[in-house]
Amino acid sequence: MDHRKKLIHTTRMPIRWGDMDAYGHVNNTVYFRFMEQARVEWIEDMKVMVRPGGDGPVIVNAACTFLKPMNYPGTVEVRTHVGAVGRSSCQTYVDMLIDGELYAEGAAKVVWMNTQTGKSVPLPDHVRALLEAE
Repeated sequence: MDHRKKLIHTTRMPIRWGDMDAYGHVNNTVYFRFMEQARVEWIEDMKVMVRPGGDGPVIVNAACTFLKPMNYPGTVEVRTHVGAVGRSSCQTYVDMLIDGELYAEGAAKVVWMNTQTGKSVPLPDHVRALLEAE
């Protein structure tokens, strides 16, 4: 198993008042939104057009480990890393930090697929080159 990870994207997002739940901390579903927004920004940075009827990235699983509760106000730094790269997929890992301190860790497997057939397709050459670059 390949445990090497390469940083591929970093973004910052504000914690909103409405992100908190009845316990007074950021609801667990919002962590997945943070990861989703970071993933979308990364995909857009690679000049990938996400559109119906074409080939594009989807996730086939997502996970999050909640290490410390986040609270409003604050800014979350979301760092996305890539691990193993396959024919049609790549494994991504996410660190969510506030003021340099790790609050949560996440992961998602991203698969390129044809949106009409629902079948996986090879990673685009330019995406593979970016992921495999040293």
